[in-house]
Amino acid sequence: MEEKYTEIRDIILRNIPDVGNFPTTIAGVRIVKRIQSTEFMKCFYEPSCILVLQGVKHLLYGTEHIKYTKGQYVVSCTDIPVASRVAQASPGEPFVVLILELNSTIISNLILETNLPKTQENEEKSLAIADTDKDLLDSFYRLAQLIEKPENEQKIMSPIIIKEIYYRLLTGELGSQLRLINTKGTRPNQIAQAISIIKNRFNEKINMDELAEHVNMAPSSFYRNFKKITQVSPLQYQKQLKLYEAQRLMLTGNYDVTNASYEVGYESPTQFSREYKKMFGNPPKADIKNLVLA
Repeated sequence: MEEKYTEIRDIILRNIPDVGNFPTTIAGVRIVKRIQSTEFMKCFYEPSCILVLQGVKHLLYGTEHIKYTKGQYVVSCTDIPVASRVAQASPGEPFVVLILELNSTIISNLILETNLPKTQENEEKSLAIADTDKDLLDSFYRLAQLIEKPENEQKIMSPIIIKEIYYRLLTGELGSQLRLINTKGTRPNQIAQAISIIKNRFNEKINMDELAEHVNMAPSSFYRNFKKITQVSPLQYQKQLKLYEAQRLMLTGNYDVTNASYEVGYESPTQFSREYKKMFGNPPKADIKNLVLA
């Protein structure tokens, strides 16, 4: 297994243009390289599987402090707010990961196709970590090899290999969480539907009780289960989405503080700036300046 970790890492280092997070020519596959440790930064983890090839990273997920390193993988079953930092990285030994985005439609169909056993609804957290087993590593190894293959070969082979990885994830140590959130009728799947609606309408005023009714849940159950999965309330979740989008807009250079605040649904730039500072630690202008210079 050690040899395959090294080979996957070397493929990534040969094909990543610089420090950062980059897409590959394979749809849904990203590669990441960092050469120094960082402070905790708040961000959203999208549905994905992260395979760690080198270095160490720390995550804050609600009250949990999670560390992951080489030989482990992380599964984020839905879009969740976290804080993360690279804890171990250097120019000589960079932090290196391969990220596979998770397609909920394919995963749901695979659950039905393979007739996997039903999971008890007691694994409702959306993010978890486990040691990588041989079969999963083999699948990722073949996926990484495709990065250096012609694009016509990638288009044919990548869906096959990615589907195999999904199967390994569903039947592996973290499969229960992934099956629950992608099985219609379960509480986690209902929450995932609500998250999708909030994402699409993050800049609107949303009545959360009506949203609960829309996904066929009683409000009390909705709020309780939403926080189990995301570690924040629905309103906090929407607020964080607004602030992240505003940050992204300002980083493009096309929006100032006022325009960004209105674009994401705030009625008062003053309130926006106050909540932005509470979220990111600095007022918007100072934060964007720091991010641009980082």
